[in-house]
Amino acid sequence: MKKKLYITYLVLAALAVNMSGCIKDYADPSSATEENVATNPKALAGVITSLQSRYASGRNNIYNTVTASGFLTGELTLLNQGNTAELQLSLGGNALDGSNTVMSGLWTNSNKIIYEANVVLTNSAGIADKAFSSGLIGYATIFKSLAMGDLAAFWEKIPSGIGENVTFITRQEAYVKIIADIDLALAGITANPISSAFYTNVPAGIDVVNTLRALKARYALYSGNFSLALTTANTVDLTKKSGFQHNSTLNTNGIFAAVTGTNNLWQPVGVNLGLPTTLAPNAGDKRIPFYLSENLTVAPRYRMAGFAATISSEWPVYLPGEMTLIKAEAYARQASPDPALALIELNKIVTKKPAADPYGVGADLPPLVGPLTTAQILAEVFKQRSIEMFLSGQRLEDSRRLARPQTERKRNFVNYPFRERDQNPNTPADPAF
Repeated sequence: MKKKLYITYLVLAALAVNMSGCIKDYADPSSATEENVATNPKALAGVITSLQSRYASGRNNIYNTVTASGFLTGELTLLNQGNTAELQLSLGGNALDGSNTVMSGLWTNSNKIIYEANVVLTNSAGIADKAFSSGLIGYATIFKSLAMGDLAAFWEKIPSGIGENVTFITRQEAYVKIIADIDLALAGITANPISSAFYTNVPAGIDVVNTLRALKARYALYSGNFSLALTTANTVDLTKKSGFQHNSTLNTNGIFAAVTGTNNLWQPVGVNLGLPTTLAPNAGDKRIPFYLSENLTVAPRYRMAGFAATISSEWPVYLPGEMTLIKAEAYARQASPDPALALIELNKIVTKKPAADPYGVGADLPPLVGPLTTAQILAEVFKQRSIEMFLSGQRLEDSRRLARPQTERKRNFVNYPFRERDQNPNTPADPAF
């Protein structure tokens, strides 16, 4: 094995050892090895490649966010009560505590990702090849942003950094930090466009610039900065895809492996997608057969399709339709609401044909007829996000942000993992609900 590759694998192995828990002491015990990686662009590219696997394959962040949000907002039905963590999530309320392995796994893995991304961000600036460096920074920022965003989606406060006895920051502060990191990455890429050499060293599929802009728009919306969300969403090229590509060996589609391929864990609740009767999808909505397969002979009747149809299905980092719906919500919620412009954006989603979407997600329905009040617009935004972005892990955030009735959620936020509470005296109080 070549020495550089050996060094890379040593560091990745060291980063993976003894990282669970809230002490968050993720330091590599071999400083010489880490120093070698810090000066080696291809070794740093190896670290960010591992970030994608840690985030998107197996039972990592995608599985955990989809499962948690799906159960807490009624998108999913449990098939086997022997899966204790999923059972707790399906029950919600007091049944869900700090012992839940889905949530503690999300907590631990997100902090690992943030740590490893910081290693790349700290050391990339010193690399002589600035076009390669800007790619490293952009790529690492994507995964740091996603990990911080996942923490903020389920917990009222998140750690302010990595280390022992860390303090906590609010979700609003987390979103401000995410946006600031993204701005730095985009500025670096503008100054030094990413080289083709960088892309040959990382997995294919992720459009770095469009993804950074899309995540900035998402988290600006979640932070309540509607003008920034609107202007940023307008910069995203909606004709392009950006996704996690999988294969049938090590880098597998985690939802297919755990759910679609086994049919022994959970499945979609049905054609209403967990929405209340007043917001139920139109029977002719072509997004329903995209996301659900139907089996009329063997239960359950409705099963995963879409982005979990095969072991190698690509899972999008974001959907182009999300950007359009961000614009619709931003028009309705900005300082001077404009329901008419919001309706125009909504109708782009409602009337979109599958062939017009890079991923084939399209309702292909007649347009909504206005005028609609702001309240009606926001209800429609929630409905369309719930269908367009089904099982994206975003519905719990949407339900809270858009002030849906409490009865539509089984929890607002989740408890902090017991291991965090046991080892960190700064851990906040658990939420009331």
